[in-house]
Amino acid sequence: MTELLDLSTDVLVIGGGPAGAWAALRAAQSGADVVLADKGYCGTSGATAPSGTGVWYVQPDPAERAKAKASRETLGGHLADHQWMDRVLHQTYVNMNLLGEEGRYPFPVDPDTGQQIRTGLQGPEYMRRMRAWIKRAGVRILDHSPALELLVDADGVVRGAAGYQRQDHRDYRVAAGAVVIASGGCAFLSRALGTNVDTGDGALMAAEVGATFSGMEFSNAYAIVPANSTITKTAYYGYATFFRADGSVLEGAGSTKGRSVIARTLLSEPVYAQLDRADDVVQRQMRLGQPNFFLQFDRRGINPFTDRFEVSMLAEGTVRGTGGIEVVDDSCATTVPGLFAAGDAATRERICGGFTGGGSHNSAWAMSSGSWAGTGAARFARSAGRIRASELRAVGRAGLRPTSRSEVDAPAVVAAAQAELLPYEKNLLRDGGRVQGALDELESLWTAVSSGLGADSGDQRVRARQAAAITAVGRWMYHSALARTETRGMSKRADFPDLDPAQHHHILTGGLDEVWTAAGALKGAELQVAS
Repeated sequence: MTELLDLSTDVLVIGGGPAGAWAALRAAQSGADVVLADKGYCGTSGATAPSGTGVWYVQPDPAERAKAKASRETLGGHLADHQWMDRVLHQTYVNMNLLGEEGRYPFPVDPDTGQQIRTGLQGPEYMRRMRAWIKRAGVRILDHSPALELLVDADGVVRGAAGYQRQDHRDYRVAAGAVVIASGGCAFLSRALGTNVDTGDGALMAAEVGATFSGMEFSNAYAIVPANSTITKTAYYGYATFFRADGSVLEGAGSTKGRSVIARTLLSEPVYAQLDRADDVVQRQMRLGQPNFFLQFDRRGINPFTDRFEVSMLAEGTVRGTGGIEVVDDSCATTVPGLFAAGDAATRERICGGFTGGGSHNSAWAMSSGSWAGTGAARFARSAGRIRASELRAVGRAGLRPTSRSEVDAPAVVAAAQAELLPYEKNLLRDGGRVQGALDELESLWTAVSSGLGADSGDQRVRARQAAAITAVGRWMYHSALARTETRGMSKRADFPDLDPAQHHHILTGGLDEVWTAAGALKGAELQVAS
């Protein structure tokens, strides 16, 4: 291993997806010196980079925006906050326009009006442009440099992070005035496209400094995929009819409200789909919007519009769920001084409540929360000033500093955690008894992880931290699911099938060895505005 890379900066951004890129851009535009550390290669890693995505981009017309806000409110269990939705709609409108002008994104042009169509983005081009944009702004990018733990000062203020540079085979340490966690969500290494870097590392690091989480019960998102595929584009299945193995129509199955029907059927027999509800115009739009979705069919000689094909479902966890690190003011500050959160790493309940799908709200939240977190972190850094790395303390535990002799390895931990987190009957088709049984297994696993999971080499430490993070996220998720004794949003309980008006609040959680839950803010409660 080569010599430690030691850096000092104003703002450190952890994660190089859309939220991280916007955070870095806004921090730099606020006058801060910025370092961005990405687990992969900034511009190609993460769930957005290989995909086409819609964006919650709505013209500033009161009627149109009211309609946009109402579109998913019932699905989300009426937990969203209109003030935050208004802020996101405004910021997304501003950012998309800037992306076309300053970011040089080549939006398609409406042939009838001559105006650019700014309601969607091609992930590869979007992230390529964002990388170029933040580099022009002076951001220093550390590629293939997963952060492993946060650094705090004597008062517990987050002031940096330490990690490992995989290609240079060396450790690094960044002392900073403030840190933005934009490392994405956690999809439990389910193989969903682009989520191999989304293992909850940022959540684990945040928990180690005492951060609170919100909405973790809404972390049981599953995407429909062709059997043996990784390509998730559930929105396209809104045009599908689903069939049983005998060819009969699977009643009640669908991409929005009928995924549990599909999952329940998959427990006993195959399910098939056909995109037979898409007319010629829609078919052309679908192929243009998501070319890689159709490559898998073209290579197999399948026409998904006329042929039936077998489907499965992949867990997407907090990547398509809404749970994440709690934010406490308009700057996306967390409950821990010096730490900010954005994108899938942060709770998306503010605008989605307990339900969201791919793209749209998610992409809008990433660019909006990233903008606010970057600006807020730059402001915090100005007041905090620079600090020497020698004055900071590393706080990483599980996977880095076992309390006893190493007795478990990362692959075994991941496999054990996945056995409790991926099966439909445990996570999607929830019942209190099954959830409690899965949680009991994860609690035992966490004890083994905390005491005996460690590693020596850099790559082994990365894998160990991923394994610990997946286990930790699963525990917060199931504790929160048990605390919500009702059916609301995507958290459906077979033993509590009705919505309970008395539980019209968020569920907060946190802790490592001892996980806690508490009732949080009621829907519509105003958060403190950052000064």
